[in-house]
Amino acid sequence: MGVISTLLNTLFCGGLSEVRRTVEVFRENAEAGAERGHDMQRAALDQLAQEFARDQRGVFDRIMDGLNRLPRPGLALGTLGLFIAAMVDPVWFAARMQGISLVPEPLWWLLGVIVSFYFGARHQAKAQAFQAQLGHSMARLPQVMAQVQALEGQGKAASIQQVSDENPALTAWHNAANSSR
Repeated sequence: MGVISTLLNTLFCGGLSEVRRTVEVFRENAEAGAERGHDMQRAALDQLAQEFARDQRGVFDRIMDGLNRLPRPGLALGTLGLFIAAMVDPVWFAARMQGISLVPEPLWWLLGVIVSFYFGARHQAKAQAFQAQLGHSMARLPQVMAQVQALEGQGKAASIQQVSDENPALTAWHNAANSSR
């Protein structure tokens, strides 16, 4: 056993760490590669979580958002209900429509204004929330640009170096072969 360890120490200059470093020149360290892959995946997931994180709002705000989502489906389902009622009992439906025709025109204008203000206000609130979210994203722009520049710098450092086509050993071999003739 002592002979083998002495032989290995002699061959590998005192340790297997030199062999490991030599092999890593030709083949990626699988453990280090897995760690880099895990770190990259974790960073991507963290970025995704930041993008889709919701701001913490109170119960009242969530209830109001829920109520604000009801009118459009209600209007659509109500319109479908009118079509169904007209098909099921046309006489009943005609009587109701006669009643609607008696509503004065200024009241129709008022209804139009109320509906327009409701949907306009909702659209404006959503647009302002979007602008605020866009502002938060733009505030992170310098940090993202710095990270991109750092990554580009790493890519340039890791690029393949220009190697000349000259091979001194091959040139010496050719010279030796030509001189022996």
